[in-house]
Amino acid sequence: MALRAGALSAEEMVERCLARIAEGNQATNAFILVMTDEARRQAREADRQLAAGEDRGPLHGVPLSIKDLIDVRGTETTAASHVRRGAVARDDAPCVAHLRAAGAVFVGKTNLHEYALGTTSGDSAFGAVRNPLDTTRSPGGSSGGSAVSVATGMALATVGTDTGGSIRIPAACCGIVGLKPSIGEVSTDGVIPLSSTFDHVGPLTTSVSDAWTMYRALTGDLRPQPLRGAAPSAMRLAVPRSYFCDMLDDDVRARFEEALNALRAGGVHVTDVVLPHTETIANVYIQISLKEAAAFHAATLDAVPERYTPPVRQRLEMGRGIQQEDYMLALGGREQLRRDVDAALAGCDALVLPTLPIPAPKIGAEMVQVGSAQQPLRNVMLRLTQLFNITGHPAISIPCGFTREGMPCGLQLVGARSQTGALVQIALACEAVLA
Repeated sequence: MALRAGALSAEEMVERCLARIAEGNQATNAFILVMTDEARRQAREADRQLAAGEDRGPLHGVPLSIKDLIDVRGTETTAASHVRRGAVARDDAPCVAHLRAAGAVFVGKTNLHEYALGTTSGDSAFGAVRNPLDTTRSPGGSSGGSAVSVATGMALATVGTDTGGSIRIPAACCGIVGLKPSIGEVSTDGVIPLSSTFDHVGPLTTSVSDAWTMYRALTGDLRPQPLRGAAPSAMRLAVPRSYFCDMLDDDVRARFEEALNALRAGGVHVTDVVLPHTETIANVYIQISLKEAAAFHAATLDAVPERYTPPVRQRLEMGRGIQQEDYMLALGGREQLRRDVDAALAGCDALVLPTLPIPAPKIGAEMVQVGSAQQPLRNVMLRLTQLFNITGHPAISIPCGFTREGMPCGLQLVGARSQTGALVQIALACEAVLA
């Protein structure tokens, strides 16, 4: 690495990121807080430590951004909401503490969909986040600002959260890598919850190898463990075509099929698989996630409802109307879906499917054209990702080409529960083939 070779200092890396924030943040609205002075102080300390022979590992001196749903000591955790005015964190969330222990430098906190309750990063007390490839379009959500910060070089990596696709969706929209680990592998303490049953914390990066480095640091494991890609000729991938490929934009479908053909040509064995009970996915997700979100927000919905953006408040009010009996039935449905995904994975190394059925949508859109029909945008954007929050399986999105209008497409890989490392090895091999 240039830092250890003396070709580049942490201070120089941080200054480059701060310069890109100064140049691009007005256009993209990616950051809520830029931690200029603190980042410079951390960078100087990282350089001093390295000069003294203290090397904390691969993140030593590396400039990162943090989604403003996650506590960073001494800063407000706004969740992009007026509800949380003045909510200064006394301590780092454990995932942030682990990054700090690894020597990372924090350049700022990124904008998001308010309380992570949305797929576009459009409803925010600080204004909509905009896609750097086309500022009339969404960067995806809810970790939209996080994805933009990495796609533009405002940070070298970032931390997001994923409750229904909120890491993978913006990764696909912005043409980067987004990893949702297996549930429970990265602590969600110190993170404002959306749905405690479905919430995950994970990295967004420019490469699979960087995602691996970030993932290990987020778990607190700083032991050296080089990542080696799986052998393509030994890989078995299964495509769940029914439901997951039924509703795709023409360009997204074309890029997905091209990616599958490239993987086959590279020696990967690709077959189809059927997942049963897919008709229950959306209902199970809504019943659990909105019920849990409404419970967390009950006091502030009563006290200061006007401080929420109207669309987010409306979804939370919907959650208040979900009956306990329906919630319990949905928990049972969750277990059935988990068994279904486990069974599908029993015959392969990973599932492979598109990340997002459409390219990044226009900001403010509520409906989207898919094929010959208009569909509710939120439903479409969650369609291919939310199942794996329900089941807790690890999932990663990697880039797989562009639409005719130049917008990125994402390829999603899903692995066995508690086997995030094995999934990342598969993703590394796929990344190499698709490159």
